Amino acid sequence: MRRREVMREIARVIRPHAHFIVFTVLFAVAVVAGQLLAPFFAGQAIDGIAAGDGGATARSLWALGISAGGAALFQWLLSLANNALAYRVLRDVRREAFRKIGTLPLKYIDSRPYGDVSGVVVSDAEQFAEGLLLGATQLFTGVLTIAGVLGIMLAVRWEIALVVFCITPLSFFAARFIASRTYRTVKRQAELRADETAFADEMISNLKVVKAFTREEENERIFREKNEALRQVSLRAVFFSSTTNPVTRFVNSLVYAAVAFAGALFVIATGGVFTVGQLGSFLSYANQYTRPFNEISEVVAEFQNALACAGRIFALSREEDEPSDRGNRSLGAAKGDVSLRSVRFGYGEKLLFDGLDAEVKAGMRVALVGPTGCGKTTLVNLLMRFYDVSGGEVCVDGEDVRALTRESLRRNIGMVLQETWIKTGTVRENLCLGREDCTEEEMIAAAKAARAHAFIERLPKGYDTVIDDEGSLSQGQKQLLCIARVMVCRPPMLILDEATSNIDTRTERAVQEAFAELMRGRTCFVVAHRLSTVRSCDRILVMRDGRIVERGTHEELLRLGGFYAELYRAQFAGQ
Repeated sequence: MRRREVMREIARVIRPHAHFIVFTVLFAVAVVAGQLLAPFFAGQAIDGIAAGDGGATARSLWALGISAGGAALFQWLLSLANNALAYRVLRDVRREAFRKIGTLPLKYIDSRPYGDVSGVVVSDAEQFAEGLLLGATQLFTGVLTIAGVLGIMLAVRWEIALVVFCITPLSFFAARFIASRTYRTVKRQAELRADETAFADEMISNLKVVKAFTREEENERIFREKNEALRQVSLRAVFFSSTTNPVTRFVNSLVYAAVAFAGALFVIATGGVFTVGQLGSFLSYANQYTRPFNEISEVVAEFQNALACAGRIFALSREEDEPSDRGNRSLGAAKGDVSLRSVRFGYGEKLLFDGLDAEVKAGMRVALVGPTGCGKTTLVNLLMRFYDVSGGEVCVDGEDVRALTRESLRRNIGMVLQETWIKTGTVRENLCLGREDCTEEEMIAAAKAARAHAFIERLPKGYDTVIDDEGSLSQGQKQLLCIARVMVCRPPMLILDEATSNIDTRTERAVQEAFAELMRGRTCFVVAHRLSTVRSCDRILVMRDGRIVERGTHEELLRLGGFYAELYRAQFAGQ
C-alpha cells in the first residue's frame, strides 16, 4: 500500500477514539506549559539571589516548584490518555484483522504460510501501535516545546532567537534526508522478519517429520540464509535510523554554544538589561529546544517501522472477502440429494475438473477413490463451498450451493478430516463444539458410538479434563474425538476424508459399524485410500486426473476389471 493510503487507514481506525486525542492534546499543552514556565521562574530566582532579594527568590522558587509539579502531574495524565488510545486502537486493529481472516477465502490462507498471517495479527499490530501511536505524543510535545521556546526567545531577545532559528534547519534537512531512505529498508525488514518467523513456525510445528527425515542440517542452512538476509537488511535499517540521532545532537550542540556565546555578549553589551538570570533561562530553553530534536529523530525512525507494519495490516484488511451470501436462501433440513453438473474448477489457470458429472441420491453411501491428486478432496471442498466452481453447478436438493448460505449448508454436512484439530478446553467443550445445546446423554452416546467413551473415562477428570492439540492425547484418540464431535451433531450428510486413517484396525471396524448405524438413511461421502473401508458403500466413484472414470459397487467394479480392480489388486497383493 502507498503511504498516503496507509495514513488514511490509520485515521479511520483512530477516529472512534477521537476523545482520547482531545485529552492527549490538552494534557500535552499543559505539560509543555509547565516545562516552559520552569526556566523562567528559575531565571527570576537567580536574579533575586544576585540582587539580594530573599522574598522575590522565595516566590520564584515556589512558582518553580508548582510549575514543575504541575508538569509532572499532567505528564502522568498524558501517559494514561495516550496508552488508552494506543491500546484501544491495537485492540480494534487486531479484532478487525482476526475477523478478516474469518471472511477470507481459503485460497488466501492456503497460499501463505500460517506464521506470516499470524505475525500480521500479533507482532505487526503491536509494532504499529507502539511505534506510531505512542510515538505521536513525543512528536506532538516535541513540536509544541520547540514552538514555545522560539516564541519566548523572540519575545525576550529576538536576536538570540534568530541565531537559533538560522541553525535549526540543518537538523530538519538531515532528518528528512535520512528518513526518506529508511522507510523502504524497514519495510523490507518487516517482510523478511515475517518470512523467517513463518519458516521457524513451520519447522517447529513439524519437528517430528524434520527429525524423521534428518532434515535438521538442511533446515539450519535455510534458516541461516534467511537470517543472514534479515541481518543485512536490519543493519542497513539500523544504520539509517541511528544516524539521525547523532546528526541532530551535533546540531543541538551548535545551538547551545551559539545561545551561550550570543547571550554572554548581550549581558556584557546591555549593561544588565539582559540579566544573568535571563541568560540562565535562555540556556535552559536551549536545552529544552534541542532535546525534542533528538526525540523526534528517534520517533521518525520508529514511524518508518510502524508505517511498514501498518501497511501489512491494512493490506490484509483490503484483501477480497469470500463472495457474500447475504440474501441467499437458508437450506433448512436437507434430504441429501447431491448433483454435480458439468463442474469446472482449477487451482490457478490449470483446470482440474472440466465437465464433471455425478448424481447421488439421498441416503446413499458414496466412496471417492483414486490416486493422490486426482481431485477427491477438491470435490469435497466444492461441496462444502470452501471453494466455488468456475463453471457448472454443485447442487444439494436440486439447488445450486452458491444460492445457499454457507452456514445453513455446512450445518447439514458433518466433516471428519484426516488432519485432526482439538481446541484447548475440556473434552465436553470439544465434543459439543458444533452443537452447544446437546444433552449429557447425547454427548455420552456419541462418544460411545465413536468408541471414545472408554479412554475419556480414564482421563483424570473424565469429560471435564482439559485437553489441547499439542500432546495431551494420541493421534488416534484425537481422531476418535473428532468423529464423536460429528456424531453429536447428527447431520443429514457426512463427509469422511480418510477419517479412520489414524486408528487401529480393530477400532476402525467398530467405528465403521457406528458410522453405519449413524448414517442409516443419510447421505455419506467416504474419501479413502484403503479400499477395504469402501466395500460396503452403495456406489464407488473412481477418479483419475480430475475425471470419474468408473462407477459402481465394489463387486461390479471388480468384475469390470478396470482401474479400480487394478488398484484393489495392487493394494491387496500377497494377501
